[in-house]
Amino acid sequence: MAANILDKYKYMREGVNPLAKPEYASNQRQARNVWTLLFSLPIFAWAMYDFANTIFSSNIVTVFYPFYLKETLGKSEELNQIASTFITYSNAISSFFLVLLSPLFGVWIDRTGKKKAYLIPFTLIAIAATLLMGASAIWDTEQQWLGLNTSVLGVIVFFMIAKFFYNSSLIFYDSMISDLGNTREIPIISGVGVAVGYVGTLVGLVVYPLINGNQFENTFIPSALMFLLFSLPIMLFYKEKPIQAAGEKKSLLSGYKEIWLTFKEARNYKAAFLFMIAYFFFNDAIATAIAVMAIYANTVMGFTTGQFILLYLVSTISSIIGSFLFGYVTRSLGPKRAVTIVAFILIIAIAIASLATSQSLFWVAGSLYGVSMGAMWVTSRTLIVQLTPEEKRGQFFGLFAFSGKVSSIVGPALYGSITWALASYGNLASRVALGSLLLLVIIGLIVHMRVPQKLHSSS
Repeated sequence: MAANILDKYKYMREGVNPLAKPEYASNQRQARNVWTLLFSLPIFAWAMYDFANTIFSSNIVTVFYPFYLKETLGKSEELNQIASTFITYSNAISSFFLVLLSPLFGVWIDRTGKKKAYLIPFTLIAIAATLLMGASAIWDTEQQWLGLNTSVLGVIVFFMIAKFFYNSSLIFYDSMISDLGNTREIPIISGVGVAVGYVGTLVGLVVYPLINGNQFENTFIPSALMFLLFSLPIMLFYKEKPIQAAGEKKSLLSGYKEIWLTFKEARNYKAAFLFMIAYFFFNDAIATAIAVMAIYANTVMGFTTGQFILLYLVSTISSIIGSFLFGYVTRSLGPKRAVTIVAFILIIAIAIASLATSQSLFWVAGSLYGVSMGAMWVTSRTLIVQLTPEEKRGQFFGLFAFSGKVSSIVGPALYGSITWALASYGNLASRVALGSLLLLVIIGLIVHMRVPQKLHSSS
């Protein structure tokens, strides 16, 4: 399986296309070198926020929250499936509210020109909710509500709040990159943020010894405190440039109207529109596997926590390799063929993972999945650029990102529904649920094969 950090960098941020923005077109001064950029205080503060929020993404979303629910709820094979359902449903519900409200955030930025003013409170709410996850987990109570111990239910509710505000803060954070450099510098700055974020993944895992057996809840409060600590540079040292807000006052509902108008216009560009549909299904499978990777490896494949963390790191490295390798594959074969190859790798990875009876096979599946995840970002992003006219590219990337957010609801909900319905079959339910992702990828591949090769097709 692949790490959530890659999901955060590569899939939630595909709407960010600062190079297409007109304010950069006139700013073509020589790019500063990477070390000069890194030690620039605004960029350092900005990159450290990537370091900080990756600790939340890695520790809470990918690793320790799923393990906590499995340990708390999964007293048998059947209850393990119920735990999987709660994990996927809580992720899907959080994504639903993100889809519902994220268009408003773009309007706020357009109206006020402010980003940090929203980033800080959203981050503090995410941190506070994570702290409350820890407090709720250690609350010793026998009270029940909706058939769940109130303590466990509190952890689930506070997780959804934390994840929503974490994801929402990224919208404002990502948009900050446009204020940090010129056209030639933006890719370097973005790369600095990603690299610093990977370091955050490693640092975040220093909480691992605190689990003291299987007390995964012990990691919640330390993870929140690290999120806060490494967010301080952007809170204290990042000075937001005064930016003139849009002259036209937009209504709060204008964000939804713009998405609908972009969607209608996108249908006039057959090639790009078809690929966007295909990507919806590809991302559906990817986002779902990320959400369930920890509990599947633990309950179905028998991985210990330590073994899973090692698998997690190997998958992350595989994603980096996949991103690098498929940059060359895409250049040699073209992005459409490259996406096709990645889809087949994804199919093989999911098939092996759902059928594997030995841990060695699952290691193979995890490595292949990491490759396909990193490669899917490189190839799909390149194909969108090839299939869209330059003057429409920003709109397509925005719709592309919105499609990714919607798909992160559907896949987890499907997986959770299957594990709920087949819970009495034990681990077979998880295998069927993971195998169902094959159908999503195959549907995406069928649609993708219909994407015309002709550039900027509007027929």
